Amino acid sequence: METVTYTLVAFVLIGLILAFVKPEIDELQDKALIEQSMNVLRQIDSGINDAYNSGTGNKRLLEVSIKEGKIVFDSINDTIYFLIDSNYMYSEPGQVLKDGAFDVLTARQGSGYEVYAGLNYTKFNLTYSGEEKTKILPSSASFYELFVYNKGGENIDFLIK
Repeated sequence: METVTYTLVAFVLIGLILAFVKPEIDELQDKALIEQSMNVLRQIDSGINDAYNSGTGNKRLLEVSIKEGKIVFDSINDTIYFLIDSNYMYSEPGQVLKDGAFDVLTARQGSGYEVYAGLNYTKFNLTYSGEEKTKILPSSASFYELFVYNKGGENIDFLIK
């Protein structure tokens, strides 16, 4: 009888601990995912600038991993950004935060948040496969191969495989 009582008490204690610790763990994981996504955007930005500074005809191959959320190439507005649903409040909701070259916006989404981080390229004309369109890269277990081409002038083209 005592063994059953002690086992039940142990299960109740473990349940209580998990009820308080799990949300904190989820927030820390989401914070790490957001930071990784910001690093992916930095990598893409570096590839764009390298291709541009190396002259017409230059191209760069970037291997991009998206564990959560999605990256959007919006060549219509010459913007690259990522969106992620998160339990972590990255910045003050509704306020645009400057994080280096990035604009970061956190919006309340039910009991969680949606975090947007983006770069607006005013000096480049971004295209996707030679067209002004939007391409969305969802999260994936494998890497995306992103080719960045300098088409001359301020024209930067993307191709994703």
